[in-house]
Amino acid sequence: MITVTLIRHGESTDNLRSVWAGWSDSPLSNHGVNQARALGESFTDTRLTTIYTSPLKRAHMTATALRDAQPEPKPAFIISPLLKEQHFGDAEGRTWLIRQDSSRTLEEHFANGQYPLLYGRTQKFPGGESLDDLAVRADEVVRQLVLPHIMQAARVGTQDVHIALVSHGLCISEVVAALVKKSHGRTPDTSYRGLRNTGWARVTIQIKVSFEPAEDAMDVDEDDPPPFVVEVTDFDRHEHIKSLKRQKGGIGSSAYDPKQKGLRNFFGGKAVKDSVEALEHSESNAMDEDSIERN
Repeated sequence: MITVTLIRHGESTDNLRSVWAGWSDSPLSNHGVNQARALGESFTDTRLTTIYTSPLKRAHMTATALRDAQPEPKPAFIISPLLKEQHFGDAEGRTWLIRQDSSRTLEEHFANGQYPLLYGRTQKFPGGESLDDLAVRADEVVRQLVLPHIMQAARVGTQDVHIALVSHGLCISEVVAALVKKSHGRTPDTSYRGLRNTGWARVTIQIKVSFEPAEDAMDVDEDDPPPFVVEVTDFDRHEHIKSLKRQKGGIGSSAYDPKQKGLRNFFGGKAVKDSVEALEHSESNAMDEDSIERN
C-alpha cells in the first residue's frame, strides 16, 4: 500500500493576527514550534520514505521537526513550491472579513482595502489565485510528487511507500480532492477542509494488481499510470497536541527564535511557572476557519 500523509503546518505568527496569510512568509510561533515537535514525536515509529514541504517558513519548520524525529536513515527531504498555500494577492497580510457588506460590490470592498471571504471557486483577490487556480496546482502536486511513487511501486513490485506532504490548509484540501479524483471509479464527494495546526490527513493508494512476489512488477508507460484506488482514511488527526500547553506572558504567541536556549533564557533567567490551555486550532485564513466553524 502507498500511503500519503498530508500535514498542515504549526501555528504561525500570522495565524494569531486574523489576516489573509497565503504566500506571506511568517515563521512559527513558539507554540507552533512545540506543536511541530509534538507532531514529530508522534511519528517517530512511522517510517517515512520521503518528506515534501512547502518552502514557506511555517511549513518548512514543521517539516524539519518531522524529519528530525525520524530514525536513521532519514527520509529524503524535498522542497516544492507547488505545496504553497493559495495566493491571496493584494489581500496578503490584510485583515480578513467573514462577511461581505451586501450593499457594496467586491470591487468596492477591495478599493477600500477590505477583503471579505470569497465563497465562489472562481473568485479571487487582485493578483491572487482562485480555488480553481489552486486546484490546477493541486493536480500538479499529484502528477509531480505522488504519481512518480505510484509508477515506481508498479515497476519494482512493492507498495511499501509512505510519503508526507507538509503544506497548508487550503492547499491540502485541494490535493486530497485531486487524489480522490484520480481514483479508479471514484469521484470526490466531500469537502476536505478544516485542519487544525499540525493536524493531518491520510490517504491510502492501492494499485489494482497483486504484488506478492517480485515478479509481479509491471511494465509501466510514463503517460499511462496503472489504475489505483484511493481511500481517505483519516482527517484532522491531532491527538499529539491535545495536551499541549501555551505559555503565559505572550511567549507562546511570539515568533520562534532559534537562538533561544529555553524559556529561562527568553525571560532573562526567570522561570515560567504557569500555563494556559492551547487553542484547539487557530486561524490559518478565513476560508479554513469558516469551514471548521460550520462543520
